[in-house]
Amino acid sequence: MNIISLIIKREFIAKVRNKSFVVMTFLSPLLFVAIAVFIGYLSSMKAETKSIVIHDATGLFASDFLKENKNSSEFKFYNLSDFDVQALKDSITTERFSGLIVIPKTNNVNDLENKIEFISNNSPSISFIERTQNVIAKKITKLNLEEAKLDTLAIQKAQSKVNIHLVKASGEESLKGLNEIKIGIGGAFGYLIMMFIIIYGNMVMRSVIEEKTNRIIEIIISSVKPFQLMIGKIVGTSLAGILQFMIWAIIGLGLMFAASAFFGVNVGAGSNIPPVLAQSAQHDFSGVVQMGLREAWNLPIASIIIGFVVYFIGGYFLYSSFYAAIGAAVDNQTDSQQFLLPIIMPLILSVYIGFFTVVNDPHGSIAVIFSMIPLTSPIVMLMRIPFGVPWWQIAISVSLLFATFFLVVWFAAKIYRVGILMYGKKPSWKELYKWLKY
Repeated sequence: MNIISLIIKREFIAKVRNKSFVVMTFLSPLLFVAIAVFIGYLSSMKAETKSIVIHDATGLFASDFLKENKNSSEFKFYNLSDFDVQALKDSITTERFSGLIVIPKTNNVNDLENKIEFISNNSPSISFIERTQNVIAKKITKLNLEEAKLDTLAIQKAQSKVNIHLVKASGEESLKGLNEIKIGIGGAFGYLIMMFIIIYGNMVMRSVIEEKTNRIIEIIISSVKPFQLMIGKIVGTSLAGILQFMIWAIIGLGLMFAASAFFGVNVGAGSNIPPVLAQSAQHDFSGVVQMGLREAWNLPIASIIIGFVVYFIGGYFLYSSFYAAIGAAVDNQTDSQQFLLPIIMPLILSVYIGFFTVVNDPHGSIAVIFSMIPLTSPIVMLMRIPFGVPWWQIAISVSLLFATFFLVVWFAAKIYRVGILMYGKKPSWKELYKWLKY
């Protein structure tokens, strides 16, 4: 045990003292914030206005399109129905205009449903096509109602818009899109686990390959068992990763407190938003942000952080065993590519299951099953925890995860023991299976 602790200490100090580790530990949060601000800036930029020409032979729809100019700055409609259609098509070819809507003359407006054309050099967006179709469909519907001698104004007044206010049983106003906030938080933690399993797992694999290539490993295993060396590398690198995450968590909580103070949010379980502010939150960006921050503070933050640490350790230990075994089996990183895909696929599957299943049904059968499977539970279960997960499910999931880790370590140690001294031979899956029998 003393030997393993020495290896752990050596690996931990080597990783922590690495310049890239120190730089990225403090630089990464700033990069995330900078990227978020940059994305927000890009989304706030106005797109270039596109000129759309209308050739309306019926004379019924052009005015409706011109009204759309008041609602959007992305498209500008022009009524050039008096010009020749071919001349307008030529203007599209020369890119004088972005597009041309051609509405032919018909005896019955209902015949226009499949006869209207949009001509452009580039394919239009789906939103533009749907918007154009809605303008024409509304006009045709109105004309049909008038032809049927129905009071269109009365029908318009009879239409209703419903806005449901979400209220908790305690009487507090809730926020629409709260599930999206929960899946966003859980998904962020799950994605971090996936990324750093890959990053630190590759770090373990590169460390083993480097020591094996430099023949340092032959000196090390003269006094250390291969199993002890493998465990020491995994645990030492894991501790360095946990230290990095703790620093990021402190910085992240600091930024959250700063945001709360900036928007005037009283954090804590008993914090409430004044009813007047809550009612006007849909029209007030500041109110929406305050309510969102309050809901974020009311989430099971302690369970999320503890679950993150536990699943990070278990998931990292499990996958790093595979990475260490691969590093021992190959002589360079190029040869390792054939073995990495089966390891990465469960991680990618976890992310897709989390975002496409957990968000819609966090307590459904698929979400529960994959939160129990050890290869996918570190990510899927973390996405479920913000929605509230029974303690017995977490206990079963964690138990299966660490039990699988010890089982995988036992098999990986056999590959590690044989492969660590194998040189000059590119291994295959069949070769690895033989090593398990030694």
